[in-house]
Amino acid sequence: MSLNKTPFFELRSGSVDTLLFVVKTTDLDALRTELTRRFEATPEFFAGDVVAIDVRRLAETSATERIALGELAQLLASVRMRPIGVVALPAQAWAAEWASGGGLPLLEARDRRGAPKPSEGAASANTDAAAVIEAAVAKTPPPAAPSPTTIIDRPLRSGQQVYAKGDLVVLGLVSYGAELIAEGNIHIYAPLRGRALAGVHGNNDARIFCTCLEPELISIAGIYRTTENPLPADVLGKSVQIWLDEEKLMIEPLRLT
Repeated sequence: MSLNKTPFFELRSGSVDTLLFVVKTTDLDALRTELTRRFEATPEFFAGDVVAIDVRRLAETSATERIALGELAQLLASVRMRPIGVVALPAQAWAAEWASGGGLPLLEARDRRGAPKPSEGAASANTDAAAVIEAAVAKTPPPAAPSPTTIIDRPLRSGQQVYAKGDLVVLGLVSYGAELIAEGNIHIYAPLRGRALAGVHGNNDARIFCTCLEPELISIAGIYRTTENPLPADVLGKSVQIWLDEEKLMIEPLRLT
């Protein structure tokens, strides 16, 4: 039998979607404090999700200011995330040794959100790459068909949960204790009194639309707000849209007339 062919397993090239945990500081205590603050109210939010530790924002940090990777991995595990590798810039020569010492591989990420923006000088020095980029785009296969919209036309009671691969449209009351989770946008044409989490796999462009906002929790791409932080009177109980501006949730009344 050929060594390249076996009925027992196959090795194939492929890609797996993961979240990027973008590290912006080497202060492990500050990271611990912020992670605890962010996720203590929703301990199941990222339960079991795999993440890649993205250190591209630390491009200007010297090798002597690194975090202990093992401690960082334990910190992520404490909020039930599972690190599977490290994403770094080619210029970050220390990253390979750092990752290897923590037992994680270096990964190549297609997402450029975590990477520092190039300077104007670097941009002008690479203008001759435009033709190369154009050729690469021409060879890129068309994007996959978008995930279908999920429509829920009944009220959701406490304890019920709905997950949508794409957008989610809800036509009934979302009671306290009910939960809406979508990889895309969430539209609620009824009171929202439970939880609504849009863009759950890092889609920062996702939005939440609601005709009566009275939520326990709202979240976009992991940035959330709970009832511990009361909503202003101009949006509480009103028709609103919610989106993400950098790392801040923006809530604005919908102008329906």
